[in-house]
Parts: sequence; structure tokens; C-alpha cells
Amino acid sequence: MSADPKPAEAPKLTAVEGFKTASDYLRGDIAKELVDGAPGFGKGSVQLLKNFGTYQQDDREQRKSREGAKSVREISFMIRTCVPGGKLTAAQLLAAIDMGDEIGNGTIRLTTRQSIQHHGVVKGDLKAFMQKVHTNQLTTLAACGDVERNIMCCPAPIHGNSVRDQMQAKLDELAVHLAPRTRAYYEIWLTDPETGEKQRVAGGPEPVEPIQPVEPIQPVEPTELVEPIYGPTYLPRKFKTAFALPEDNCTDVYANDLGFIVVHEQGKILGYNVVAGGGMGVTPSAAKTFPALAKRLGFVPPEDVLGIAEAIVRVQRDYGNRADRKTARLKYTIHTMGLEAFRAKVEEYFGKPLAPCHPTDVHGFDDHIGWFEQGDGKYFYGFNVENGRIVDRDGFQLKTAIRKILRELSPGVRITAHQSLLFTGLAASDRDRIAEILHGHGVKTSEEISTLRRWSMACVALPTCSLAVAESERVLPGLIDSLEPVVAKLGLSHDAFTVRMTGCPNACARPYNCDIGIVGRTLGKYTLFLGGRLLGDRLNEQYKDVVPFEDLAKEITAVLTCYKAERKAAETLGDFCHRKGIEGVRTWANEWLAGARGHG
Repeated sequence: MSADPKPAEAPKLTAVEGFKTASDYLRGDIAKELVDGAPGFGKGSVQLLKNFGTYQQDDREQRKSREGAKSVREISFMIRTCVPGGKLTAAQLLAAIDMGDEIGNGTIRLTTRQSIQHHGVVKGDLKAFMQKVHTNQLTTLAACGDVERNIMCCPAPIHGNSVRDQMQAKLDELAVHLAPRTRAYYEIWLTDPETGEKQRVAGGPEPVEPIQPVEPIQPVEPTELVEPIYGPTYLPRKFKTAFALPEDNCTDVYANDLGFIVVHEQGKILGYNVVAGGGMGVTPSAAKTFPALAKRLGFVPPEDVLGIAEAIVRVQRDYGNRADRKTARLKYTIHTMGLEAFRAKVEEYFGKPLAPCHPTDVHGFDDHIGWFEQGDGKYFYGFNVENGRIVDRDGFQLKTAIRKILRELSPGVRITAHQSLLFTGLAASDRDRIAEILHGHGVKTSEEISTLRRWSMACVALPTCSLAVAESERVLPGLIDSLEPVVAKLGLSHDAFTVRMTGCPNACARPYNCDIGIVGRTLGKYTLFLGGRLLGDRLNEQYKDVVPFEDLAKEITAVLTCYKAERKAAETLGDFCHRKGIEGVRTWANEWLAGARGHG
């Protein structure tokens, strides 16, 4: 008689899962290690800290420049602030800039998810930094980590447009609903260890500048020890959500784990098409990883947005892969289960069936750069911030110029998904004054930059990002400098196409659904991707691999020359590459490059 088969062994969980399990709702050893005098934290705390919005980093260049002891890490911290929908006041952005000078590396960075990053904070200043963020009526809780991160939404303040107002109000509700409930954030960062006194949780001192009409979400002290949505081990991996209008997909909704596409008629929101399973990150050493666009899941009325979002988060909590972080995102859960099985499980958790998606889909995209009427007699100005970095350099005093605009004009502030700023609530007379301030500090207005530069963006990459294998933020502006004369010569100066660059395949700048994606392969070399598009609803394809940085400009020039020669009327770059096919573009461009070399 044959023996009974042995039961299948449960998969071994990752070390990060172990850290979360033992952490007592993210507490772990953070409080103890915070005052131990060491420059950094232990492995467990490094992972838990992400849920509080901070990454421990090692500045590889600073380490290499140090005499002796080059193997000793140059530790500092990146801290990200949660800004749902990118909504800020002038006072809050001023305070963030000041914090960069007082505690960080003298800059701040606007992110591709409408939040703010500070770099170069040392461990001894972490608690003071968190408290300053809190006093500024914001929070770093869940800006990173295995939780719902900063939720995105179109930031344009079009008053009198009830659809936008309703969408932004729904985002605010969802951001509060999916926020972690753990008291650890308040115990570790906002409590005096000697007196036990806590900072004021909701509010803080009044801002010294007038605030905009739309109030940002205030962090609210949790009242429960347990996590009713996340449970004690939170999610298997990060989780990203965005809202989008069909006519304006400025948040790249299909690149998110969860997306809500507004369905509206005659100024009223009928509901939302729910899409799920998007994500850009790839691990180059793991063929099982891939970028993905979200899949259309179903339609819900406005009152069911919180319920369906919670159901999807709970399914990912229970069925996401906790044995392999490389395949732990929602896109892999859906890939493994299959879309229909995933939908059925979501309906089970939701408690009722999902209606089929409405035919509505994204069909427009606006980065909101330039001057626009708000609909209330005032204006907003979309100001391009190249790669999101707010900094002063010789001859380019951007940080000082923005400070002056904020202090003098007291506008509302919104961060866009393209790392730029909207100054809101402006008078018509402010137009000349803003141009005067910018020019007086060596800064171009949005109208004076090229379309090519306007639609480009890059991740931080070297020297601080631990995943980066190549440059990105520091070299993309120079690459754009090289390409601008080419674009002008070809007569393409007014063609809008996205150029996105990352220092590794993890894809923080969303390079896999744009017209031209440039992804770091190894130091000084990149993979080129073509055939996505501005609308963000199509993945691009690999065009050439291991391209040296110094060859990128001529490779892209060859592609643009092919586009100019053979495109159809009104055809975009991405649509042209998709129609002609990557191999067709490659063959044409290689022949052109060979001819160019022959005549060189």
C-alpha cells in the first residue's frame, strides 16, 4: 500500500515578512536604534522605516571621495512626505523648502507621484524632521512601504467643474480610509520620550501664509491598535492608486496597482471604471518580472469606491506573494490567479458582483503647464520644474525664485505627476510679476522651454539610490540639450512626446509606457524602449540594449529622422513606432546611421 503523499510545505516567507511579523505593527527596534549613536539602523528597522516614509541610503560618491575607510558607508536618509492629490498651501511648500536647507541637503524634489522628497538627512535629525513635517500639517506615514502610498489625482483647480471637485473629494476620502492605523508613527516620532507628551496631532500652529481654499488632508491620530484593513503584516509589497479623467489622464492611471477612471455626463459623476494590476518595476536578473498596465475590472457607483478599493487591497493582502518580493505586486497576483478568478475573489470580498466596465476610457492627457483660467475669475500657472529638483546653482536660483513667488503672491500650490508645480488662485496681473521673478533669478518660464524638455522626466538614481546602476536625473538635462537642435532642425519642436529616463529597471519615472524610455542597464549604458505613448495606455518595446550614454543622442536622432520621413499626418511618435514596428524602425535607423557615419 502506497504511503500518503506528504503535504506541500508552506513557502518560506521573505526576511521582510519576518521583520513585519515580529514588529508589533511596525514598531520593531526603531525607537531603540534611533538613539543608539550608530549612523544607521539594523536590517529590520531599515525595512520598517519605509512605512514611515524614509529610506536609509548610502552616498556612494561621498564614500569614494573620503580618504581611507572607503568601505564604510556614507549613510543618510531620504524622507518622503505624503501629499494626496498634490495639494499644498504656500506655507507648506515654503516650510518644506526651509527644511531642505535646515536639515537636508539644501534641495527638495517633487516626485512622479505628486509628493515631496528630502535627501541627505542624517539619523540624528530624523525625529526633528518628522516633527517639523507634522507641524507643517502633513505626514510621512505611508509615503513608502508595503501599504497604500500617496494617492494621485489631477491637480488642476478648475472651479465650477463639479466633476473635478467630486473626484478630488473622493480621493481625500480614500486616502483617509486606506491610511495605516498603527500608533507606532505617533509613539516613535511625535512623542517626547522623557515626558510622554505628544505633539498636537491634527492641526498645529496656524501657517504664517494664507492657505488655499482646498484644505490638505490632516493626519489623524489612530484610535485602534490593530490594522482593520492591513492586518499585522500589511501588504506583500507597495500599492499605488490614481484617479483620472477620461479627457485628462495626467496621472498615468494604467501604471498603477489600482485606478479609478471617472465616468461622467453633464457635470455629474455616474461612477468609476476600476482598473487593477498596473506596475512598472522590473528586476533584470529575474525573467519572471515584467512591466504591466492595469486591466479593466468593472464599474462602481461613487458610493462604492471605498468598498471596492478595500476589497482589492484585502485580496492582495491575502493572496499576494509573500515568499518572493520580486513577484509580490498586485500585477503578479492577477497574472497568477487569472483576471476572472481575481475578479471573482474581489467580488467575494466586496460582497456583491461588479458591473461591467462602462465603455468610457482615457482619451486625453494634459500636463497643465502654462496659464489657465480657473473658472472663478482667477488663474493658475503650470510651472515646469525639470526632473522635480528645486535647487539653487550658480546662475540658476530656482529655489530662491519659488520662495519669492510663494511669499509675495501667496498662491495655492499643487504638485503634478510630471514633477512640476501649479501656482493657483492668481490674478491676471501676477503673470508679468512671475515672469519678472523667474528671469531675475536666471530661470526660464514654462513658455520658454522646449516641448521636448517639458515632456521629459527622470528618477533620482546615482549617487544615493541603492538600486541605481546608472545616472538619470543628473544626465537627462544634458541629453535634452543635445537633442533640442535636432528636434528643431527636423521641424518637430511642437510635437509632444514623452522621454523618460531611469537609473535602473525599477522604473520610478514610468519609462515603460512612454514614447521613448531610457532605462539604466549598467554604469554608463542604457536600454532604449519605443512605442508607448503620451496617453499611457500602451507599453513600449525594447528597441536597443546596452547603448552607451554618449550614443543615446544619435540613436534617438535616427529614430526621430525616421519618424519625420515616414509618419502619417497627425501621427504621434509613439503611434508611428507602434505602426511601423520596432524592427522596421530599427532597420531604417541603422541604415541612416550607417549613411551618416559614411558621410561623417
